[in-house]
Amino acid sequence: MYAVIATGGKQERVEVGAVVDVELLGVEIGGDVSFTPVLVVDGDHVLAAPAALAGASVSGRVVGESKGPKITGFTYKPKARARRRFGHRQHYSTVEITAIETAAPSAGRARRRAAPAAADA
Repeated sequence: MYAVIATGGKQERVEVGAVVDVELLGVEIGGDVSFTPVLVVDGDHVLAAPAALAGASVSGRVVGESKGPKITGFTYKPKARARRRFGHRQHYSTVEITAIETAAPSAGRARRRAAPAAADA
């Protein structure tokens, strides 16, 4: 079973036990976090509609923080002697996925499937 979660303006494919780096969450190390899934795949079942994902959740635990690679930049204005160097290093939270939970299938959907079978018998 895997899920696709949305966090920090990005989407990430996760499975139970996976360790992923996401944008800094502001949660202390050891804290629990919950993500809203965009897509959940469980064998033959694929949940992608907003109604089907209403009860689904992906939970994890923050196991650390890390930094991305150093990015350097340089900007200048020609003929004005205006130059500027700058750098940036993105901070990430390292999260271990502990559970992917889906809502129970709706009873209405089960009734619609069962009704034609009963009519044929």
